[in-house]
Amino acid sequence: MSPNSLPATPTVPPPRPASLSASLRRNIQALEDRRRQEAAAATRQERVAEAITAFTGSMRFVYLHLALYGAWILVNLGLVPGVPRFDPSFVILAMEASVEAIFLSTFVLISQNRMAAAAAKRADLDLQISMLAEHEVTKLAEMLADITDHLGIKPRSRPEIEDIQHDVAPEAVLDEIEAQQRKE
Repeated sequence: MSPNSLPATPTVPPPRPASLSASLRRNIQALEDRRRQEAAAATRQERVAEAITAFTGSMRFVYLHLALYGAWILVNLGLVPGVPRFDPSFVILAMEASVEAIFLSTFVLISQNRMAAAAAKRADLDLQISMLAEHEVTKLAEMLADITDHLGIKPRSRPEIEDIQHDVAPEAVLDEIEAQQRKE
C-alpha cells in the first residue's frame, strides 16, 4: 500500500452487519424497556430534580445567566441610562449567586445519586453475566477435554487447558485483589 493510498484515519471501522441477531434485538429492547420502567418509577421530586439539572446543564441556562448577570452588572455600574442602581456594591448579586449555587449543587447531587444507583445495577448485571459466561466456558472446556480424550487427541498446552476446566471462585478473586491493594 503506498503512502498516498492510506486511509484518512488510523483505523477503519468494521463493516456494519446486515442485520442484528434476534437475541441482540431482544436484549436492546429489554434494556430500553427497563430504562422506561425506571424513569416511570422515579418520584416526582426526582423528576423535578432531573429536569432542573438538565436545564441548568444546558447552553440555554448559560445564555440566560449571561443576559441576567450581564444586565445586573451593567445597571449597577451605572452604564444603563435611566435605570437606577439597586445593588451598587454587588452584595445582593453575590448572595443570590451563592444561594443559587447551593440549590444547583443539591439538584446535581440528587441526579448523580440516581445515576450512581443505575450504574451499580448495571455493574451487578455485568458481573452476573461475566460469572455466568465464565461458568459456561468452564463447562465447554470440560466437554471439549472429554471429546479430545475420547478421540485420542493430545492438546499442546495441557496445564492451561486444565486451568480453564475449573470454575473461578469470585470470593477468592476478590480476596486476592484486596490483598494486593493492601500491599500497595
